[in-house]
Amino acid sequence: QAQLVESGGGLVQPGGSLRLSCVASRFTLDDYSIAWFRQAPGKEREGVICLRKNGEITYYIDSVKGRFTISRDSAKNTMYLQMNSLKPEDTADYQCAAIWGYYCSAYEYNYNYWGQGAQVTVSS
Repeated sequence: QAQLVESGGGLVQPGGSLRLSCVASRFTLDDYSIAWFRQAPGKEREGVICLRKNGEITYYIDSVKGRFTISRDSAKNTMYLQMNSLKPEDTADYQCAAIWGYYCSAYEYNYNYWGQGAQVTVSS
């Protein structure tokens, strides 16, 4: 079955960097716009960032601008979230997601595929 398989979470000190990856299986990631969501303890899941098929990036959280970036590697059918200058408030379970077509959405119910989640903990 088609799926996204996530990797790359872990424990990192404040100010550190981490890269999350999602490999798409049995579907072509280039046909989709892609996004990352996160859910912190006791909070609802929220959109973080999205990359449209045309390359346009949308940030849903202002505090990650300049620190997080999203990308894809077509040859590897893989998407990435590069997180720099991490802060304790970035601690959350991060999930990749793919939505068919050209448009992004901040609403999780619009997405077709989801990764299984990766825990990111920012702590000294």
